[in-house]
Amino acid sequence: SWLQVNWKEYLEYRDLFRFWTLRSIKVRYAQSALGIGWAIMQPLFSMLVFTVIFGALAKMKSDGVPYAVFSLAGLIPWTFFADSVTESTNSLIQNANMVSKIYFPRLILPISSVVAKLVDLAISSVLLIALLFWFRIAPQWETIVIPYLIFLAMLTAAEAR
Repeated sequence: SWLQVNWKEYLEYRDLFRFWTLRSIKVRYAQSALGIGWAIMQPLFSMLVFTVIFGALAKMKSDGVPYAVFSLAGLIPWTFFADSVTESTNSLIQNANMVSKIYFPRLILPISSVVAKLVDLAISSVLLIALLFWFRIAPQWETIVIPYLIFLAMLTAAEAR
C-alpha cells in the first residue's frame, strides 16, 4: 500500500532516484537511431493506422471530433501507461542482482522508470497540441483533470510489479 511507504527514506535516496531516472532517459534515446523522433513517430503512425482503419474504412463515430484527434488523444495516455508498466517491471528484472546485494528502497527502480516515460508523454502531447491547433479545436474545461489522471496512471504503473 502507498500509505505504508516510508517517504522519509525515499527522500534520503533522492539522488539515486534522480540518477536512475536520467539514466533511463539517456539509455532510451541513445540506443535508438531515431532518438527523440521515435517518441513522435510511434504515436503518429499508430494514429494514422487507427484513422485509416477505424475512421475511414469502418466509419466509427468520434463525437464530431476529427478521428485523427480522437484516436491520438486516446493513444497517448494508453501508450504511456502500457510502456510504463513494461518498463517498471523490467527495471526490477534487469537489476535483480543489484536489488539482492545492495540495500536501497526497491520502489525507486519502477518509479524512476515511470518518471522517465514522462518525457515520451510530453513529446507526444506536443504532437496532440499541434493537431488540436491544426483542426482549430479548443480544449474544454475537463482538461484540468489530466494531471490527476497522469498521476494515477503513474502510481498504477509503478505498483504493477
